[in-house]
Amino acid sequence: MKSTLTPDNYVHQLAMETHRQFAFSATTKTEFEAWQRRFRPHLRAMLGLDAIASRGTCNLRPRQMSEETLSDHVREAWIVQTEPGFELPFYILWPLEVMGKLPIVITPHGHGKAGKRTYAGLWDTEEERLSIVEGERDVALQAVRQGYIAIVPDMRGFAGLRRWNEIKIDALSSCRTMQMHALLFGRTLIGERVWDVMRLIDYAETRPEMDTKRIAITGNSGGGTVSLFAAACDPRIAVAVPASYFCTFEASIGSVHHCECNYIPGMMATAEMYDVAGLIAPRPFLAVAGREDPLFPYPAVKQAFERLRHIYEVAEAPPEHCQLYTGEGGHRYYKAGVWPFVREMLTKLE
Repeated sequence: MKSTLTPDNYVHQLAMETHRQFAFSATTKTEFEAWQRRFRPHLRAMLGLDAIASRGTCNLRPRQMSEETLSDHVREAWIVQTEPGFELPFYILWPLEVMGKLPIVITPHGHGKAGKRTYAGLWDTEEERLSIVEGERDVALQAVRQGYIAIVPDMRGFAGLRRWNEIKIDALSSCRTMQMHALLFGRTLIGERVWDVMRLIDYAETRPEMDTKRIAITGNSGGGTVSLFAAACDPRIAVAVPASYFCTFEASIGSVHHCECNYIPGMMATAEMYDVAGLIAPRPFLAVAGREDPLFPYPAVKQAFERLRHIYEVAEAPPEHCQLYTGEGGHRYYKAGVWPFVREMLTKLE
């Protein structure tokens, strides 16, 4: 007899009862590789990538909108077409001197009206400046100062990619409405954001200055979400560093109030978050977490990391390819753990 199901125990009870179709159970490297071959296309379909692709192919049609030379980097504004009729704004941040091919760091942002501007270190008010400084939110600026080419996209639902109704009232995002609309067509907002990242990689492959064999992705919170799912779906991403996101779905998305854009229909009947992250193995993966993060509880982060480490062991990956960095604070970016890992792993690929 099954236990009583109530609105309060709903997630935890069903999590105990539900068989997850792609829960990792491999015991050999061969079985691990077969599991990845089955799971990755299934995840892509769940995210709606197949539905997006069904609209047909389109040229990127890149257009440079501006260029500004600053004290330690160059900031260019670009637009590309990522699916028929949809144009994605993004920045490219270049070191002042580019000698040969340089590694790329893609930096999807999380929730915030400013979108890519925050990650590029731009602000309009003192309040915004303090938020960037205190949360180390200028992720792309950090990347270019490390000597990498930073690609800094707007994410759908934020900044200029909000709906006009939300822009008029200066709302934080259009996530709820855009997610509900996406679901009507077998798509998800996570999937649309992942698709845009994948198309940016297509664009990078057209640029001789960009080393597309050495691509890292990192972002915080919602940017961590996109970082994890994009790396799971696209093996061209060599290094994945999601921050303030990696946890279990049960303890985070299923237990704490989150924006609607975090939800994927059927996810908990398919896999836990550590299984999704297992699609990145044996490529380098660093989870960055705050010990006091209320949105992604740290005990569950540790639990998820131990499960993921087991997947990496079965995949016969080097131990250093699966790491967890813990910041002594809350829901924010922790750059001290990120850049030494990125440099070590990208250097291996030279």
